[in-house]
Formats: sequence, C-alpha cells, structure tokens
Amino acid sequence: MDNERLQRLIRRVDPEFTGRPGLWQLQVAGIGVRIVTDPKNDRMRILIPIRETDDLSRDDLYRLSQANFDTTLDARYAIAQGVLWSSFVHPLSSLTDEEFLSGLGQVVNIARTYGETYSSGLLNFSGGDSENIIERELLEELKKKGELI
Repeated sequence: MDNERLQRLIRRVDPEFTGRPGLWQLQVAGIGVRIVTDPKNDRMRILIPIRETDDLSRDDLYRLSQANFDTTLDARYAIAQGVLWSSFVHPLSSLTDEEFLSGLGQVVNIARTYGETYSSGLLNFSGGDSENIIERELLEELKKKGELI
C-alpha cells in the first residue's frame, strides 16, 4: 500500500473526502474519520475522536480496557491529547485493501457502539469479560422494565 492507492480507496468510500496524500478526512455512516500516514516510518492510522476525557470515570476506563481485550478486535480505544479515540494502526507497506476497509469499518463501529456494546462488529474474542457484561446489562434493563408494570 502507498498513499496513492490509499487515496483511491478513500475516494471509493467517500467521493467527497477532503485532504491530501497522507492526511485525509472523510465521512463513513455519518461519522467523521481521519486517516494519517507516515510512509517514512511505514505507518497508517485511522482515527475517530469520540469524546473528551475530562470526565471519564475509573469504571469507564476499566470498561474500555475490557473491550480492547475482546470486542474491539483490530480497532482500539485510545487516549491522546485529552480525547478518547477509536483507532486502527497498521504498517502502511503491508496493508491490503481488505485490511484497510475492515479496519475502517471496525473503527467506525467501535465509535458508534461506545457506551453500549463497545464492539467492532466482528466476532468476540472468548475469554474476556464483555459477553458477561452485555448479558448482565440486558438483564438489568429487563428488570427495570418489569418494575414499571
């Protein structure tokens, strides 16, 4: 992969993208996405700012770490510059079209599901905590609905 090929892929995803080779902004499913490359260091990042981190609780941070273990898969939650990000990082030179498009979808999904399932939309890695947490949340929601009767 190189910046020229990556820009062709970006154009296919969003013909109205903005930016230049190495720094693009586009929309996917109504969400603003940033893509940054550094060919000299062979890196590519897909980034979505989710929220400021000022009031993230210890429980929030714990839940993000759990999701990074089992439901985000190739994408990750990350914190930098006082912002919680959805991110995907990959060596640029070995990145395939399929890996880029999968990474893009995963980053969008974990941004969209933040605060709910924290899921990239692909399978869950077994052995983590997220499945039990999600089931527990469903049970609590159903219990609350039952209390309304």
